[in-house]
Amino acid sequence: MIKSFEWKIARRYMNYNNSHISLVNCLTISGIGLGVMILIIVMSIMNGYEVELMNKILGVNGHISINNSHSRISEYKHYIKKIENSKNIQFVAPTITKQALIETIQGYSGVVVKGMDYHSINHKPIMKDSIVFQSTQERFENDGIYIGSSLAENLGLSLGDDIRLIIPNNVVGSFPKIKTFSIAGIFDLGMYEYNSSIVFISIKNAQSLFKLNNEVTEIEIILRNVKDISDTKKQIIRCLKREKEMFITDWGHANKSLVSALKVERNTMFIILTFIIIIASFNVVSSLFILVREKHKSIAILRAMGVSKMSIIKIFVLAGTFLGLVGVSIGTLLGVIFVMKINEIRIFLEKITSSTLFDPIIYFLTSIPSQPDYNEIVSIVFMSIVMCMISTIYPAWKASKMLPADILKHEQI
Repeated sequence: MIKSFEWKIARRYMNYNNSHISLVNCLTISGIGLGVMILIIVMSIMNGYEVELMNKILGVNGHISINNSHSRISEYKHYIKKIENSKNIQFVAPTITKQALIETIQGYSGVVVKGMDYHSINHKPIMKDSIVFQSTQERFENDGIYIGSSLAENLGLSLGDDIRLIIPNNVVGSFPKIKTFSIAGIFDLGMYEYNSSIVFISIKNAQSLFKLNNEVTEIEIILRNVKDISDTKKQIIRCLKREKEMFITDWGHANKSLVSALKVERNTMFIILTFIIIIASFNVVSSLFILVREKHKSIAILRAMGVSKMSIIKIFVLAGTFLGLVGVSIGTLLGVIFVMKINEIRIFLEKITSSTLFDPIIYFLTSIPSQPDYNEIVSIVFMSIVMCMISTIYPAWKASKMLPADILKHEQI
């Protein structure tokens, strides 16, 4: 229980008009604030990067894919009818995924060709809001192709230009298959890797180009709620239980190494940056020792008046905690503001420095992702305050151990 006079004395000590103490207190607050701000910014960017990267990957490849042992599904319409009525399924479509080479006047580029019908492409969650330029359905189905914005920029292509797809032939000594397509759409998925390496053609053109007759390579499924993926997967397995050659792959299994790497990196960054706050909290110890030294006569008087050792400890713990609270509050406020305006800050800094601070070729995404997790921010704030309070214990205990007779006999009061 903290008494009212303990609050008042602690507040007076923190308002003590001494330039040296004020400077040390300001440095302490700045150190704690900077540590909290950096931790919030980095963890928010890590959260955003993980969420955006997985959303892009899952948006393009789907949460669940259905294949068979031959990588050729002939009765795909029958399978889709069986599973499309599930409540958690948002999107389901037959897909052909193969590799090819693009040839233009500007040069060559390796791409992943995805064959889908026009309706599926325009209703696919990640695609329907990402198509920048688009021509008619008839043009797409009649030897049309959708390409990414980065691929169009790299090869100097625009809507209506012709490109050639080169399909390697597995037979030794035979020529590759070549087909000319007209650009019927340009999309921007917000991820450089996909914008530069994926193209979409109609499913009929893909079947003809890759000699699949009336077959597809997989059935792609996107869920409404990814958290219920295990239940949905079980439902699909029950629907296809008689189809022995069919097998189901979910996004977690397909991207297991990536998910693990992101979690390890995120946890490692949190541990490393926590040490910044620990080091900053050591400043509280220095500040309190300086305050104790400056206030040793006041401590002696208080002790001579009958103030208990526990009250002295509380006074200096309150003083140190106040420094921590101010620093944590400032750091939290600046960290949240920085996270909310991070792309505006990036653009401003790029204009000043005339350099690229977030290269999409290196970081995959076209903008800095940031997604503050407010539960995590609360945890950071709580952890920082606890560290600051722990840092106050030793100097406060040392202050309570000072004997008033030893101090006052050498002092003029």
